[in-house]
Amino acid sequence: MTSAIAITSLTKRFGRHTVLDGIDLAVETGRVVGLIGPNGAGKTTTMRTLVDIVRPTSGTVRVLGVDPRTGGAAQRRRIGYLPGELAMDSRQTARSVLAHYAALDGASGAPARIVELAARLGLDLDRPARALSKGNKQKVGVIQAFAHDPELLVLDEPTSGLDPLVQQEFLRIVREARDAGRTVLLSSHVISEIAHVADEVAVLREGRVVARSSIAALRAAAPREVRVRVDPAHHDALLRRIAAVPGLELARRRADDPEGGASGTLSGEIGAFVAALSGLAVRDLVVQEPDLERAVLAYYGPERAVGDGSAP
Repeated sequence: MTSAIAITSLTKRFGRHTVLDGIDLAVETGRVVGLIGPNGAGKTTTMRTLVDIVRPTSGTVRVLGVDPRTGGAAQRRRIGYLPGELAMDSRQTARSVLAHYAALDGASGAPARIVELAARLGLDLDRPARALSKGNKQKVGVIQAFAHDPELLVLDEPTSGLDPLVQQEFLRIVREARDAGRTVLLSSHVISEIAHVADEVAVLREGRVVARSSIAALRAAAPREVRVRVDPAHHDALLRRIAAVPGLELARRRADDPEGGASGTLSGEIGAFVAALSGLAVRDLVVQEPDLERAVLAYYGPERAVGDGSAP
């Protein structure tokens, strides 16, 4: 597949401060990639290089096959960009603001698309910008990014300020864009949100990509809490068997558990754990969903070495 975004050895310095430190990142056409990392990791700066708001100190950036520094207005019309905060004239209505951006993007079908998206997100287009809440201002930003049906969407914290129901509708809109062959790069601090919509994630820390993983691989490697209770006569056999399960870290037995259950954290495949229970009189079994947040947060701390792009 072709790359809608191709970043090679991207470095950006502001004075003596290095914000991006040799980033390599490719996003294939028609994919949704989540960019995650702690504050100050370089997510916003990376996104701004894609739309020529920030220019690299060194390295190369290609967006839809073109260097953003030379693509001009024609290339920018192919991109839907949602910044961290959209600039709006407080005297204008949301409709006027969106009409202005649509005119800049040169999209003849944008007015109808604006009305459709506003209805889906619950935005009153005739309210002045000064009367809009943070969440409604964010809706304006989302709509302007999607209204001209761009080939590439670059979305910086797109659900910030949106209520949960609107967040779900936004994720449906992103999935529709992907299904139509669009490419999406979005940043978020909400890891579960990324997992619901992205094909892959790239984890940034201290200006470097420290991990790249598909969502499926991340789920497979993520830890999950497990609890099992067996007939007391089988308790010793249970402990012997699960002690040999790869990736299982047993918790201490609860003092208030007279029937001798066992619990722990399992990283990796569940099959060996389930097989260890074969033939035992299992009274209760709980296997929680993989903890994706815990898996990703393992890359945030400074104690972890820079990864090779694999899942945890």
